[in-house]
Amino acid sequence: MDSNNNLLQGNHAALWHGRFSEGPDKEAVEFETSIYVDSRMALDDIAGSIAHVKMLGTQGIISMEESSKIQSVLEEIKNEIDSGKLTIDNSAEDIHSFIEAVLTDRLGDTGRKLHTGRSRNDQIALDERLYLRRVIPDLQNEIKKLVKTLKHIAEQHLDTLLSGYTHMQRAQPVSLAHHLCAWIWPLIRDYERLSDALGRIDYSPLGAGALAGSGLPLDRELTAEILGFSGVTPNSLDTVCDRDYCIEFVSDFSLIMTHLSRYCEEVILWSTEEFKFINLSEKWSTGSSIMPQKKNPDFAELIRGRTGLVFGNLMALLTMMKGLPLSYNRDLQEDKTSLFAAFDTVSSCIRVFTSMIQTASWNKEKMKSSCYGGYANATDLADYLVKKGIPFRKAHEYSASCVKLAIGKKLNLEDLSLEDLKNICPVIEEDVFDILPPEHCKEARQTTGGPANSKVAEQLELIENWLKN
Repeated sequence: MDSNNNLLQGNHAALWHGRFSEGPDKEAVEFETSIYVDSRMALDDIAGSIAHVKMLGTQGIISMEESSKIQSVLEEIKNEIDSGKLTIDNSAEDIHSFIEAVLTDRLGDTGRKLHTGRSRNDQIALDERLYLRRVIPDLQNEIKKLVKTLKHIAEQHLDTLLSGYTHMQRAQPVSLAHHLCAWIWPLIRDYERLSDALGRIDYSPLGAGALAGSGLPLDRELTAEILGFSGVTPNSLDTVCDRDYCIEFVSDFSLIMTHLSRYCEEVILWSTEEFKFINLSEKWSTGSSIMPQKKNPDFAELIRGRTGLVFGNLMALLTMMKGLPLSYNRDLQEDKTSLFAAFDTVSSCIRVFTSMIQTASWNKEKMKSSCYGGYANATDLADYLVKKGIPFRKAHEYSASCVKLAIGKKLNLEDLSLEDLKNICPVIEEDVFDILPPEHCKEARQTTGGPANSKVAEQLELIENWLKN
């Protein structure tokens, strides 16, 4: 058999070959095939086909006997793929063609009735939705594991002092627990964005056909019910020509990677000799091929680097879609490459980050030392003056003058004498020294969401309730 004409021969003929007398060039076949990418949706494709053929039988479009036979063989194919008994043939054009070819090999003309009332356009739109509906909950579970891990660490560090930073300058005292909660909440939002996106794909595209539905008496609502969708897509043309759901999920993946990358940036900084806040496990560090002393945070760096790959996947999808006229165009075949690559990257990065942070240790003394030397208690001095009746803008000036004096004397604020402080603002009394230690600064911030232990405990309770629900 001429390899250039394989797609036009026998049961393995391309699904579109009818009006062609000559097969495509071998290089053309290799260029257009998508089975290397879409084979991961084999079981989803079969699930959709089983629902479709059930509906065909129920509607009398094919006989119930034929419907039952096709369903039975599709189940066999599913089990054989699942067990590894049946290997997917990568010479097939796509996963739809492969499954239909195997079915036809086993059932002959009866198998050829499977595609009645269906196009590959609505078929792939269904497969992608079924695939996402199947794998996104797994990704959400990985996010939950990370949230649980960070919460567990935070619970052990309510009293571990740490300077918060703005502009990479020491700002105000917080706790490691408070900081880790600031890592958790974006992850919770990431989880919820994925749930929102799942809700928007909860509509069956089957029956939309190539773009204009079908002249056969299809029951779209029945296939939707069989597959567990809440309804059907309302417009057949829109159903097959848009990939906004792929863009939305990869956008969500990009946000997850943005958050992981920022956390990794902090881990990388904190693991330096200059910070020494965190000590990564040797299981999640590497060395140098030339410098024997090195212990490098390579996995955090790799996550940070792979963020760019996911951003690239998002840009590829947006660029692919931006100029496409309605309805279907073959450009849309490329959606899966970006979607699957982004999903694989974000899934692996979440798992690695969880293990890396779970096995790390924290240097409490170094973190506490960051609360000294940078005048992180200057705002607390201003607040003290406000409580004495001084307007905040004036209190701010007085506090800044105290900082200036301390810098000149090379002292911390709390090391200035009461006389020094009173010379700047006479209302300052001995009790000022009670409010300047970093522990007090942290505990003084009792507003909801603040770093005081009781407020962080409230956050941790909210996080625990979220995990339970």
